[in-house]
Amino acid sequence: MVEWHSLNKLKLLKRFESRETGLSSKEAEKKLEQYGTNKIETTKHATVLKLFLEQFTNPLVLLLIGAAFFSFLFKDNIDAYLIIAIVLANGLFGFFQNYNAEKNIESLKKLGAPRALVYRNGALVEIDAENIVPGDILHLKEGMRVTADARLIESSELYADESILTGESNSVGKKTKVLDEETLLAERTNMIFTGTSIVKGKGTALVVATGKTTEVGKIAKVLQSIEEGPTRFQKELEELSKKIGAGVLVLVLFIIAGKLLLLTKPVILEVIENSIALAVAAVPEGLPAVVTISLAIATTVMLRKKSLVRNLGIVETLGSVNVICTDKTGTLTENSMTVQEIYFNNQKYSVTGNGQSIEGDFLLNNKKINPEKLEPILLCGMACNDTIIENHEKLKFIGDPTEIALTVSALKAKVSMAGMKRIKDFPFTSNRKRMTAVFDYGAKTIAYSKGAPEVILKDCTHIFLNGRKKVFSHAEKEKIMKINDEMASKAIRVLGFAYKDILAKEDTEKEMIFIGLQGMIDPPRKEVKNALETARKAGIRVIMLTGDNKLTAKAIAEKIGFNGKAIDAKELENFSPQEFSKIVDEYDVFSRVSPQQKLAIMQALKEKGLSVAMTGDGVNDAPALKQADVGIAMGIRGSDVAKDASDIILLDDNFATIIEAIRQGRTVFDNIQKFVRYLLTSNLAEVLVVVIVSIAGIIISPETGLVALTITQLLWLNLLTDGLPALALGVDPPKPDIMKQKPRDAKEGVITKPIGINIIIIGVILTIVISAIFFYYLPKGLILAQTMAFTSLIIYEFVRIVVIREEESLGFFSNKWLIGALGLSVLLQLVILYNPFGPSFPINEWFGIVPLTLMDWAIIGLGAIFTFALSLFITKFSIKRNEQNA
Repeated sequence: MVEWHSLNKLKLLKRFESRETGLSSKEAEKKLEQYGTNKIETTKHATVLKLFLEQFTNPLVLLLIGAAFFSFLFKDNIDAYLIIAIVLANGLFGFFQNYNAEKNIESLKKLGAPRALVYRNGALVEIDAENIVPGDILHLKEGMRVTADARLIESSELYADESILTGESNSVGKKTKVLDEETLLAERTNMIFTGTSIVKGKGTALVVATGKTTEVGKIAKVLQSIEEGPTRFQKELEELSKKIGAGVLVLVLFIIAGKLLLLTKPVILEVIENSIALAVAAVPEGLPAVVTISLAIATTVMLRKKSLVRNLGIVETLGSVNVICTDKTGTLTENSMTVQEIYFNNQKYSVTGNGQSIEGDFLLNNKKINPEKLEPILLCGMACNDTIIENHEKLKFIGDPTEIALTVSALKAKVSMAGMKRIKDFPFTSNRKRMTAVFDYGAKTIAYSKGAPEVILKDCTHIFLNGRKKVFSHAEKEKIMKINDEMASKAIRVLGFAYKDILAKEDTEKEMIFIGLQGMIDPPRKEVKNALETARKAGIRVIMLTGDNKLTAKAIAEKIGFNGKAIDAKELENFSPQEFSKIVDEYDVFSRVSPQQKLAIMQALKEKGLSVAMTGDGVNDAPALKQADVGIAMGIRGSDVAKDASDIILLDDNFATIIEAIRQGRTVFDNIQKFVRYLLTSNLAEVLVVVIVSIAGIIISPETGLVALTITQLLWLNLLTDGLPALALGVDPPKPDIMKQKPRDAKEGVITKPIGINIIIIGVILTIVISAIFFYYLPKGLILAQTMAFTSLIIYEFVRIVVIREEESLGFFSNKWLIGALGLSVLLQLVILYNPFGPSFPINEWFGIVPLTLMDWAIIGLGAIFTFALSLFITKFSIKRNEQNA
């Protein structure tokens, strides 16, 4: 393998049959055929067909398809069509949600589709980045995104931001010097890499790798080999579905065998049909639909709140995370250096405002002042600066983050550079640690300088005080260095400023006049502190992983409420695996961490049985994002590779958005758990009533037996209860204390032991009451007894919803959809009972039911009051007992 950084310019050009004036169009076309387009496929995208078929793999869905098949077989087409309609509607809904999520991601990529400046046919032209080929000569300048791996052949004070690849937050100076073959990737200062950006200077570079052969492409290839399994929640639902399916099959076979053996004149077709009806009664048809709809609604809410979910199933997993490993820059902070402190005229000033907004005030002792007083130091910061200001719909700044901060602070004070003409530069270098710009004012020439305070102070003989210059004493210099140290101890980056009226043939940077200091920092987002408090109340540990130094990391951590200790990446390298595991428990702030160390920290946490959410934006973060329980990529500054490896994309790169997403995830699980409790209680009662009546029927009517509910009634029952009311439960609002509860235990499924006991007890109560009503009415006729059991089940199942919501401390009117669904379901039941359509449309006869009298409704009402009171008592008793045992 050739190490491009170790070859000189002539060998490189010869190797790629190129020249400094670039390739010709024909040469470029030939190379495009040879090397392929400059594109990186990070993940294997599922086909539309596969995405659709995946919606029908749930065991419950397969059981329903089987029931529909047998219904068709026995010519019971209406029932078959109803089942197929439910299954198909759920499948289509899930398919469109996942399909739209993928389309949204593709749209995001197209929105930022990069272009590049290259030399073709001896001229500089702009082309789509995917058409770049090895041998092309790239033209590089400030603000550009690098679109291929390339070797520098010319460089003029070129600096690149490589944090997306290496995790290093400081920009890297680039040179053309040949390097040793063994030079590490992060130290290859004569190379530029795909996905990085130019923050300062200009240059040209020879493209040496495109597409999958770039450093980014190699990481993308590794990602494709990582298999993603189902989420914990998906496994739990599949396990629950299997248990329900197995139970239903055993029950059906038991009923068929029992009736065929014990009835004297069994009608085989009727026995099988009734058993299928029992299967339909037992299966919670609405479960797949409610899960899908609950997740889909949550993703819609999350999208409105700036988080794009790529996979529906991940929403609940996010709601159950124990640990969030988060970046600092841009997630906890604004990702924009901001001037916050100024030392000028022997006084300390503070500056308000965040990011690149030019709105803000200047304060002295917490009182607003006229910023004109600060014009000398603000003008110096703005003049000695290479920031490019683009004024389109809103101001846009291109350049070094520090220089942008100085420009923004000057614009807050409405400082103007009118009448100033820049005539000479002394650029910043790592050796000089300063920059000077010379301006022609017409009548005079002034040099403005900025740099490390100790460097600037060394060359100043005077200081600007009270509007005039005075001799700069040694004591005053020491005082300023102390102020500099105070500011630096708060992780503020401090620059010193000076100016000089230039006379002919003078040394520009000697005997200057010191103006003051400006201190800047990437400030915490204002909403982050509250978000962190919410996370901790919710039992979620937050760990900061940053590429910045320990001092900066600790200062920001303290500002936003981290109380834990900080540790540097270099210290981590000295620990054994056992010690490393303990360190992960002890420290909440990790500085200078590499992407590989991020992955190691995440794996150590997962080995402890914790559910981990990991944020990342760089290419090297992608493996950690892929292997985390929830991978969260940054939408603004994140690489395409990181986005493709993630489960969720934060469109605003904001930590507070993660906490809001967790709230939605917890709400989804709560709503699904409520639905499962409601439906399994109801279905258990239906099944037990059918079974008890069937067993009693063998005794009462040994020839043909008894049927408590017909297959049509059972399907209608499930349509009303599994339908709109159950779906409406899926949009219940969050519980008031949902973010004050600990994350659920990884060992607990959708149905915990207390919930399972509660389902059985209340299901048995409903069974006893409804069976008693059935047998009480049986002497008056089988159809009336079936009508009473049928209607009682519907009413009592709705009572069950009220009990569940009472337990959740949710007001009855807090879910308008649920009220509407219950009202509509009761209305539909009344329609089939009393048939307003007349004899020409005998709907009640189709259902095998008769109208009920007021006395019948009074009996149903008494049963409802009894079941409500007893269910509520049992539920509250079990809650109290669980709290005592906790």
